Amino acid sequence: MSEFRVYSGATLVGTSNLEYGDPPMGVAFGRFFPVAAYASIQAQCASNHDDQTNLHLSVAVPSGEIIQCAAVGILDCGGDIEVNVLGISYPFYAELFPQHVAQYEASLK
Repeated sequence: MSEFRVYSGATLVGTSNLEYGDPPMGVAFGRFFPVAAYASIQAQCASNHDDQTNLHLSVAVPSGEIIQCAAVGILDCGGDIEVNVLGISYPFYAELFPQHVAQYEASLK
């Protein structure tokens, strides 16, 4: 499984395997593993789950390319932290997350 890097602006704030997904919606999400720099945005991620655009969040694939998407959000509720990547277009979604697409297709059979 790939490790994706999560940024706030140009600052690396954590990683995720984006182990879950909803292919028809173009959504990938998973457990977020913060690094020390996450402390600078943690309060905002814990108190504001509605609009985090001011944090300039993005997610990069292992090669460094930023995933083009509608939005990225970090849900910090005090326990496990989750990152969501919303609105990833096809065919890029299928290239990044073939396992999510395969699971979805299998569920339709």
